[in-house]
Amino acid sequence: MMTLNNKFLLNDGTSLPHIALGTIDLQGGKGVHQALAALDIGYRVLDTATNYNNEGMIGEVVRRSSIPREQLYVSAKLPGLAHKYDKAIALIQESLYRTGLDYFDKFLIHWPNPKEGLYVEAWQALVDAQKYGLIKTIGVSNFLPEHLDNIIEATGVTPATNQIERHPYFNNKDLVAENDKRGIVSEAWSPFGREINDVLTNDTIKEIAKKYGRSPAQVIINWDNQNHVFPVVRSANPKHQYENFHYTVFELAQEDLVKIDALDKGEEGRVEGQNPNEYEEFV
Repeated sequence: MMTLNNKFLLNDGTSLPHIALGTIDLQGGKGVHQALAALDIGYRVLDTATNYNNEGMIGEVVRRSSIPREQLYVSAKLPGLAHKYDKAIALIQESLYRTGLDYFDKFLIHWPNPKEGLYVEAWQALVDAQKYGLIKTIGVSNFLPEHLDNIIEATGVTPATNQIERHPYFNNKDLVAENDKRGIVSEAWSPFGREINDVLTNDTIKEIAKKYGRSPAQVIINWDNQNHVFPVVRSANPKHQYENFHYTVFELAQEDLVKIDALDKGEEGRVEGQNPNEYEEFV
């Protein structure tokens, strides 16, 4: 849930600022400058993953920034190739070495890979890595209710967050409700649906944006916020970073939230057809 201070309260007693910077495709020196620009605007959460190939860049951003380490939130992810317990522990350590950090503020299992059937083992590794002090907050990504229940039953530990596909063409409301039921904060990846669809130029979104004198992107992020969903928004453009960060200065009317919900296309709306029960990541 949100607090009046624009923070998401997590079930482990910690909190997250109101938005995260997604960093896929931000790499090298250019990526460092793009991420530092976001921090200057006010972002404090940097979302990365092993297969983004930018963990070194993230570490360099943390080192170059004048913001105290305890005020930054670095969130990373465990890839499918490391779901076995020993591999998971080793990869978490290796990712820390790559970033040059002493701990991750948040760490997620990237995909459940249920056909392989090792995600419970991977979750146990995150639970233990948290005990070892390598991770502050642990969560998952792309987990469905049955995956959530299996790891909770096996370990007694409920994920703090579940990062899922969510945008106006695939609002994933049922999974958001299932996360809420378990006290898990939903995070939205690709809230604009990526470049392969026209979410940001959709007529309904544009009409709502015009009504409030805001950008289509701000409307979509606010739609997430008002549904208690934590937005992870990727942008390398300082102007867009600024607009995205300042989405909380207005509130959408209930009728507009309903209009956005009505844009849902069900399974056909997924950006790349990545159903978590079928899709497998091994990189």
